[in-house]
Amino acid sequence: MPPRFEFDLDPCEHITADAIGQPGQRVFYMQAWEKSEPPATLLIEKAQLQSLAIGIEQFLADVARQNPDLPEASPDYNELVMHIHPPVDPLFRVGEIGLGYDQGRDRAVVILRELLTEEEDPEAAAVARFWCTRSQLRALSRWGAEIASRGRPLCPQCGQPMEPEGHFCPKKNGHLH
Repeated sequence: MPPRFEFDLDPCEHITADAIGQPGQRVFYMQAWEKSEPPATLLIEKAQLQSLAIGIEQFLADVARQNPDLPEASPDYNELVMHIHPPVDPLFRVGEIGLGYDQGRDRAVVILRELLTEEEDPEAAAVARFWCTRSQLRALSRWGAEIASRGRPLCPQCGQPMEPEGHFCPKKNGHLH
């Protein structure tokens, strides 16, 4: 069965991720667009964004090792430009994220596959490919890590997120489970 739909933004004029809502209730999105087309917005999880940020840095280090003549990807980004743009109408919820590199074009690709239920055929998952420069990818990594870190503060005792109205810390009351 072919994918429900499949599309490539090649090249992306811009790629970013962001969160909407209050810490503890935020919804995370990834967004890319090309030329004058409306943005392609996908729903992601905070943990996916955190893993992607780490994975991008490892991926770019591997690309640099395999291609020592390439200039280093810039980590610079403008926060005002990195926020997502309306409409925020996700095409699908992301289940898997992958990275690739086209050496001949010096372009990276973020491959996003739709999350499906167990009953659905995995081959039917929608797929989006966002082709971007290595510098755009590094900016996404740095910005994504920044966005993910802006959540609820972590309890210094147990490491769990603390709510604004208080925190029941298992370590303070002696219960670990």
